[in-house]
Amino acid sequence: MVNGPGLYSDIGKKARELLFKDYQNDHKFTITTYTSTGVEITSTGIRKGEIYLADVNTKLKNKNITTDIKVDSNSNLLTTVTVDEPAPGLKSIFSFIFPDQKSGKVELQYRHEYAGISTSLGLTATPIVNFSGVVGNDLVAVGTDLSFDTASGNFIKYNAGLNFTHADLIASLTVNDKGDTVNASYYHVVSPLTNTAVGAELSHSFSSNENMLTIGTQHALDPLTLVKARVNNYGRANAVIQHDWNPRTRVSLSGEVDTGAIEKSAKVGLAVALKP
Repeated sequence: MVNGPGLYSDIGKKARELLFKDYQNDHKFTITTYTSTGVEITSTGIRKGEIYLADVNTKLKNKNITTDIKVDSNSNLLTTVTVDEPAPGLKSIFSFIFPDQKSGKVELQYRHEYAGISTSLGLTATPIVNFSGVVGNDLVAVGTDLSFDTASGNFIKYNAGLNFTHADLIASLTVNDKGDTVNASYYHVVSPLTNTAVGAELSHSFSSNENMLTIGTQHALDPLTLVKARVNNYGRANAVIQHDWNPRTRVSLSGEVDTGAIEKSAKVGLAVALKP
């Protein structure tokens, strides 16, 4: 693994995972099995209100080539082929969705000690070209994320970000939505022994003049149980508890309460992941 600034998607990633990952109000069940030849098959079922969704994902790894094939309940076939380290620091990804003939995409990622670059190209006559780049080191990184539509000749996305890392603290600043939104976040590890961390994100939209502040924390009650909680300035409070029954089985129970409308019922989500 190459140490360095990482990719643009790594800017603010720790804070986003703390504040937004694992929180859900749906019911999700996942089971993963393995064949004698090493093929990994994962079946997932999700209940969203009165809607049921399902998909089956098959993963095959041969040396440095990983092939993922997923079929969902809408009969879409998503195929992703990843070639890891065809050259030092390089990763190539090819993906497409059948029957969408315009979904094909090729992506190249390159990680260096002082830079991280990701570029992708749609496999159409007038493709959308994406480029993101970061320069810096393990302490400071600055980067940009661009998308260009060759059909219209316009940039449809241009973002910029700054990441600062020091010991147990990560602070990030990003400008998104063509300069309309500014996000500032931080992530702080309080105690590595108990996996205790705190974080916050402040988002400001210039077009609507609205602010969104989210603060959260996590703490491991024991080596098998993790508790997370968050609250935002609109009064929505969430909590999730994850427990590993064994190294291959995880149960997550989450809930959401709107303190501004306490008379409404709380939302509860359940996720079970099994790997027999």
